Amino acid sequence: MMQLTETAKDMEMGLKGRDLLTLLDYTSDEIAYLLNKADAMKKDMKKGIMPQVLAGKTLGMIFEKHSTRTRISFEVGMIQLGGHAMFMNARDMQIGRGESVSDTGKVLSEYLDGVMIRANSHEMVKELAEHTSVPVINGLTDIFHPCQALADLLTVMEVKGSMKGLKLAYIGDGNNVAHSLVIAAAHMGMHVAVGTPAGFEYNPNLLLKAKVIAASNGGSVMETTNPIEAVSGADVVYTDVWTSMGQEEESAARMIAFKDFQINDQLIANAKKDYMFLHCLPAHREEEVATSVIDGPNSYVFQQAGNRLHAQKAVLAALL
Repeated sequence: MMQLTETAKDMEMGLKGRDLLTLLDYTSDEIAYLLNKADAMKKDMKKGIMPQVLAGKTLGMIFEKHSTRTRISFEVGMIQLGGHAMFMNARDMQIGRGESVSDTGKVLSEYLDGVMIRANSHEMVKELAEHTSVPVINGLTDIFHPCQALADLLTVMEVKGSMKGLKLAYIGDGNNVAHSLVIAAAHMGMHVAVGTPAGFEYNPNLLLKAKVIAASNGGSVMETTNPIEAVSGADVVYTDVWTSMGQEEESAARMIAFKDFQINDQLIANAKKDYMFLHCLPAHREEEVATSVIDGPNSYVFQQAGNRLHAQKAVLAALL
């Protein structure tokens, strides 16, 4: 079982009761602590050690969007930590028929020890957190996906040993996954290249913030519309679907705009030979990524998906 040093205990106390809406709200040391905690908890689990640190506690899970990895990993994580997770479809709650977000937050605070929400609007999640006295965890919004980014970096840490100084190339849509991934990598002192088609760029305000964070940790962040430039010399190559949930009407136009951004054997040849490929899943083979890449020897997408469990257990244990 992980033994906490005095510094780690102080970190734990500083995290208890906090929300996790975006990694911009966390320091680089706090993110590193969560990653190390996730790594230790994963190793403990493999030894059959699962401390029941959340015994008697209940996590409410609100879903406005479909989910596989988020729902299962949070639910299993709570069970393994001795607690209970409650699935709540937003359409079945009073918030789905007009109850205010503030009233909902106050009511949930009377019953639950924490709330995880997978929502359409980040602004709604911020409002919920403002009126909820227990920790609120962002399971995905239109702007951020912090728990995914923690699992991503845990995977890089496992495979590469360390993250500082590595080059990470994100290729595709400048979406919620990209936003959180780049911020997380900046916190760890990585050199990040964001390659997106014109018109689908990374949020410029968030990019500026990521650059400041990266510089303070010895890393860097750059953006380009040239996928070859982005992938060149990369240690880690990451992509996501070209059309996310709610963008289905844009699918045909996006297929045209992203046609040169597929992660295939030709593009990936510009990365380092020992590159690792990551994808948050679900994947559309032969769209954003060639089958030969995602099912190839440099792909760690299922280890990455599995790490959602361990990263989120660390978050749950620290915050709840």
